[in-house]
Amino acid sequence: MKRPIFVVLIILILDQTLKLWIKTHMLLGQEYKIFGNWFIIHFTENNGMAFGMELGGETGKMILSIFRLIAVSAIGIYIFHLVRNKANKGLIFAISMIFAGAMGNIIDSMFYGIVFNDSYHQLATIFSTEGGYSSFLHGRVVDMLYFPLIEGHFPQWFPFWGDEQFIFFRPVFNIADSSITLGVIFIILFQKKFFKQKR
Repeated sequence: MKRPIFVVLIILILDQTLKLWIKTHMLLGQEYKIFGNWFIIHFTENNGMAFGMELGGETGKMILSIFRLIAVSAIGIYIFHLVRNKANKGLIFAISMIFAGAMGNIIDSMFYGIVFNDSYHQLATIFSTEGGYSSFLHGRVVDMLYFPLIEGHFPQWFPFWGDEQFIFFRPVFNIADSSITLGVIFIILFQKKFFKQKR
């Protein structure tokens, strides 16, 4: 059981350390170009799911947060089951990455609204005297990794988006989102090996 815990802790520490630095050193919307115009640290926040997607309103946010808690609990139980039954180590690693990523974003939703003040026009402060910007389970998820690799315009004849600008890859995300995505990709790529039936 030590290896999954180690994987989860490493991902959580990296994710939360970067998010805390971003919150306390950057204004909302501020960005740093790391490698030209294709790798940018861009501070943004979202109320919802991975890669900036959202489930609308306060009720939607609460439903999403509760769903996340239930999902993470189920994934944690599944990891325990995999370890106890000596499942493929690669599968345990992939599920641990998904678990860690989900936990990283849940921490934002659960606590950031309570411990941080707003990042609008100011650097956020932890445990500010003015209080947090929101309540328990209503915190915003911090995103910062932006890779606009290709920019251009759709041709005029293109259905729906003719002559509109496109950017690939447009979503701004974080380490937790990356961890979930990589975990899912590993499972898809190696599913035959991971779920090979024992004779």
